[in-house]
Amino acid sequence: MKIVVLDGYCLNPGDLSWDALGEFGEVVVYDRTTAAEVITRAQGAALVFTNKTPFSAATLEALPELKYIGVLATGYNVVDIAAAAAKGITVTNIPTYGTASVAQFVFALLLELCHNVKLHSDLVRAGEWSRNPDWSFWKSPLVELAGKTMGVIGFGRIGRAVGRIADAMGMRVLASDTYQGDPPAYEGFRFATVEEVLAESDVVSLHAPLFPETQGMINARTLRLMKPSAFLINTSRGALVVDQELADGLNAGVIAGAGLDVLTVEPPAETNPLFTARNCLVTPHIAWATHEARGRLMDLAVHNVAAFLNGAPVHVIK
Repeated sequence: MKIVVLDGYCLNPGDLSWDALGEFGEVVVYDRTTAAEVITRAQGAALVFTNKTPFSAATLEALPELKYIGVLATGYNVVDIAAAAAKGITVTNIPTYGTASVAQFVFALLLELCHNVKLHSDLVRAGEWSRNPDWSFWKSPLVELAGKTMGVIGFGRIGRAVGRIADAMGMRVLASDTYQGDPPAYEGFRFATVEEVLAESDVVSLHAPLFPETQGMINARTLRLMKPSAFLINTSRGALVVDQELADGLNAGVIAGAGLDVLTVEPPAETNPLFTARNCLVTPHIAWATHEARGRLMDLAVHNVAAFLNGAPVHVIK
């Protein structure tokens, strides 16, 4: 049985192993695949893995032997699910591998906004501390999180992990979600509307899925609901935020800063307005990418294949 990995480099740049997939058949791994190359490379394969390589209805029609598509990510919008279902192709994803890593990264961004660690380290290396007449100096306001309010929009696995860390740091937690579930036992916790979360929080962390009703939810109007001292963190989906309107809001002092690991278009254009916005951190979608999280993703991908071949598929997208 032929198994093809179309864009394996992002998951495994060389520090993991594809060997476990080899137990199921002949494995061919490509680092990257363009849309124009998919049909040629996937021809004859029964099982295909993709991260961001797209599968349109026309592509699926040209691959008659294909029985299974494993999406090496949580999001699966790269596959035409309806077309796959019509052809009897099973599509699975990896839903839970990165919870701890993404929650940790939220605070990596937040603590950098609070302390500007890299700026001050660079200044020390450049000799400014050695030349300074005082025993200490700082070039930006330093912010303590204890006693402040963390607002979480989207209170699923990752949102709740963020809430636990915020609570441990002495923050009050507010959360908004269409499905609330059991409230955590943090002191002062409460569920609130999106508008209440924006208005009352010192930090707003986005963990909502991207739906038509959430697309562009952070825009000029909603930014004006936030405190001028507030920080915005987005490790969820870039399109939750209107890039230009966030950039304008940062430059105008509507909010104090932002930490973004995702953007509307990835990779972004060099002209993205957020790159020159005031007090805006942008990282290249790496919150998910710790070695530990990628190892879990690989293990779950293998588990998904084994379950499919055993006739009891799991994590199936319908």
